[in-house]
Formats: sequence, C-alpha cells, structure tokens
Amino acid sequence: MEVLPFVDIKQHSGLEGCEPEYNEFFRLEETSLIEALSKRLEGELRTAKRTHLSVGEVLLPNGLTHSIAKDLFYLADSEPCGLRGCTLYIDFENNDLKTNLSQVKCDASTPSTFEVYLTLKQATTGWNSFLPQFLKKITSSGALMISAEYGLTKKQLYRSSY
Repeated sequence: MEVLPFVDIKQHSGLEGCEPEYNEFFRLEETSLIEALSKRLEGELRTAKRTHLSVGEVLLPNGLTHSIAKDLFYLADSEPCGLRGCTLYIDFENNDLKTNLSQVKCDASTPSTFEVYLTLKQATTGWNSFLPQFLKKITSSGALMISAEYGLTKKQLYRSSY
C-alpha cells in the first residue's frame, strides 16, 4: 500500500500564457464557476447548521464562501479532470473538537482524482465588533461566528507519471 502525500494550497493563475482574446472568455467562465461553487458551499453550510450544529444562526464573514470557492478553483486547475474530479470534505473546528459537516462531490459522474479538506474555525475574536449595537445583541444569542481564516488541504488520489 502506498501513501500519497498531502499538498498544501498553492496560489496561481491559470490564465498566464493564454492568447489575449481568450482571457476574457476564461475570466467569465472562471467567475461563473466560482460563483456557482460559492452558492453550493452556502447551501452545504445551511444544511450542516440544521443537521450537525445545534445553533440558531451561523454567521459568516462577508465573502468567505467566495474566497474558499476561488481557492478551490485554483487548486483544481492542475488536476486532470479539473473541479469535476474534486471531493470536498467540510470540517468545523471548535477548540480541540473537529466535526465533519459535509462531503461534497463536485461532479457525481466523474471519478474523484483529488480530495480537498476545508477546515472552518469558530471566531475567537469578534469580527462582529464592526456591527451596529442592535445587531450585536441579535448575533450573541445562539449564533455561531465562523472565522475569516480557514484551512485547505489537498490530497491527490492518483500518481502522476511525470
């Protein structure tokens, strides 16, 4: 049995070296895919709130799901099947307790070529300090605040020949 290594997140742009007239097309496609993935993440978190988290509300920093979706898109850029070959595991870490919230198969008809483990954490510092006073009272009762920081770990499920 062979253990394949975990790969940490790499930031890069897949548009380098493309012809200028194609760049606009790729940006439009990239934007729509990132937006769709962001919406899917929001849906998974709504479902997880009802099934795994016993809180009234889950509060996310503005743009968190979009940022995660963008990072996932760039992680999938170097994969043979792209984002279609991704299986995403969403975990929530509170103190030392880690809970699996969801498993998302990006395309059920495509075999998984890589897995990504997303770890969300509870906010320890109050990013809600920027909220008006009346909203602070609402957010303090039965609400879980997610930190703007998250972890992404990629695991390849195949061996590259080069």
